[in-house]
Amino acid sequence: MLDQTSRTTSRRAILYRMVMDAHTCPYGLKAKDLLERSGYKVEDRHLASREETDALKARLGVSTTPQIFIGDARIGGYDDLRQYLGKSVADPKATTYRPVIVLFTLMALTAMATSQAALGSPLTVRAAEWFIAFSMVALAMLKLQNVESFSTMFLNYDLLAKRWVPYSYVYPYAEAFAGVLMVAGIFNWLSVPIALFIGTIGAVSVFKAVYIDKRELKCACVGGSSNVPLGFISLTENLMMIAMAIWMALPALGLTAAHAM
Repeated sequence: MLDQTSRTTSRRAILYRMVMDAHTCPYGLKAKDLLERSGYKVEDRHLASREETDALKARLGVSTTPQIFIGDARIGGYDDLRQYLGKSVADPKATTYRPVIVLFTLMALTAMATSQAALGSPLTVRAAEWFIAFSMVALAMLKLQNVESFSTMFLNYDLLAKRWVPYSYVYPYAEAFAGVLMVAGIFNWLSVPIALFIGTIGAVSVFKAVYIDKRELKCACVGGSSNVPLGFISLTENLMMIAMAIWMALPALGLTAAHAM
């Protein structure tokens, strides 16, 4: 590596990256863009064939491309370049709440946009109902992208699924079905019991795993490959379903006007 003085004075970089007819390395493109945005003049050397790529790897004793040189020093690949420039490098194993924060934010905005289009105002009771229903559908969609992976993670903590494994496959379909019915505001006699059942089982399961057993687990709420930690956000998903089910059941009990605007 170069010392700090050399870093600030050397503004020329050499980049070796794969640019082939059937494949252009995305990390090579990212490296080129990052170097140029950081003020470096890039000598962009394309590896136009697998043979050229393998020859470079063998010569440098590396297993991946792109490869970046600044001055006389080999920096390494794209992540190495980010570290060299003092930028953060994402840890693929690190836990994060980003997926659910993004999902809930977008579903809230979508619900308000729908309310604006349908009712003339973004801030209505129906918008709050749509937010929960849209969130249920979106969360189910993420789970159903790889239901096998979801079910494996879900079995780590769900109390019913541990006793009856097929429930780990049924859950995302039930969540999606109830959510779609709640978006439409129809067949409450069916959507309410489904949401109340899966929400209650889920809330009890998460509470037990996290707050009683003190287990550190990843949540299956946004799919089986997520790094979202099991905890408050996971509990919130289930509590929202319970709240929505109770709210939509109130008209049948004569306690409120159905779908008050």
